[in-house]
Amino acid sequence: MAPIATSREEFDEIPTVVGIFSAFGLVFTVSLFAWICCQRKSSKSNKTPPYKFVHVLKGVDIYPENLNSKKKFAADEKNEVKNKPAGPKNSLRLDLEKRDLNGNFPKTNLKAGSPSDLENVTPKLFSEGEKEAVSPDSLKSSTSLTSDEKQEKLGTLFFSLEYNFEKKAFVVNIKEARGLPAMDEQSMTSDPYIKMMILPEKKHKVKTRVMRKTLDPAFDETFTFYGIPYTQIQELALHFTILSFDRFSRDDIIGEVLIPLTGIELTDGRKLMNREIIKRNVRKSSGRGELLISLCYQSITNTLTVVVLKARHLPKSDVSGLSDPYVKVNLYHAKKRISKKKTHVKKCTPNAVFNELFVFDIPCEGLEEISVEFLVLDSERGSRNEVIGRLVLGATAEGASGEHWKEICDYPRRQIAKWHVLCDG
Repeated sequence: MAPIATSREEFDEIPTVVGIFSAFGLVFTVSLFAWICCQRKSSKSNKTPPYKFVHVLKGVDIYPENLNSKKKFAADEKNEVKNKPAGPKNSLRLDLEKRDLNGNFPKTNLKAGSPSDLENVTPKLFSEGEKEAVSPDSLKSSTSLTSDEKQEKLGTLFFSLEYNFEKKAFVVNIKEARGLPAMDEQSMTSDPYIKMMILPEKKHKVKTRVMRKTLDPAFDETFTFYGIPYTQIQELALHFTILSFDRFSRDDIIGEVLIPLTGIELTDGRKLMNREIIKRNVRKSSGRGELLISLCYQSITNTLTVVVLKARHLPKSDVSGLSDPYVKVNLYHAKKRISKKKTHVKKCTPNAVFNELFVFDIPCEGLEEISVEFLVLDSERGSRNEVIGRLVLGATAEGASGEHWKEICDYPRRQIAKWHVLCDG
């Protein structure tokens, strides 16, 4: 019986040994899984997200990115040159205290030079002491212009370009504009700001803040775009639109600047540039496209059914490529707007297909005092949308628009569709 007892004791010890080995195996597996997760997380954090940008205002990063180096790449190099760390809040407060009544920053009077000298400035001149020496204040031409030439001038835009090879970041600094025309006839000044986009891709759009009551705005705002390979820079172009803010209507367009990046070498560092602002190309009324509209008047329910079907031959959005059109439909009764609708935006197309139906309740009997306005607009992210063309249908409309309106009044409950040429907005 003694050998049997010994074998039973051995069998009792086996589950204990198995449990110990299982516990060690579980701990090892969990540790290995946690290590793998940490490695994946660290590798993901090292990758720069494509086409993201950091916006720097007066050398202060107001849209900080979580970068591994914990540095603000597009920040002003003044802190690096002086080796004096300063908090963003203090820097912003000191800059704001230096502003004058117009919201601008004071300039130092330096030596006068020719604007052509600005093109020949090497990147080495961007040290702290020499950056001020090439301030656009010192770049006034020594030759005087006639009164006619001054009226044609829309000003000059000063900016700099740089490429950070370590982070694959394209850096654009909008420094200032000089000699802008006055868009407000009463105060004889402007409230300028600048919109910038990278072409041919229309999605990279940024804009500066508005500078109040000045014709020589000092922006000093830096935009850093990540994930753009240097080999692709030569295929891109920068489009600047200079506008004046208007609180009560559409912003006034002062002009534009187009900079193809072909042939611009950024391997040696930052490049300071300036360009004359030119008048923006205006769309001709004969080329605003057409709109296919279907109307149906229900006399029993006293409703008007409007179907926005298609648009064709819409003009390009200036130098920025194709438009992103959508249609706003406004219903008027006795010249007073009583209802409004709008379609979805169709991306990058001159021939949009909407197929959207809207039903309007008519507050009176008949359509004698009713009119419908169609506005075709170009969707612009972060700014006011530009009107491509306009169409009005009603009893007082002339030509094809008046005939279309007369038909739906003569034949109620019938859906009648027609193409209409868009006119100026």
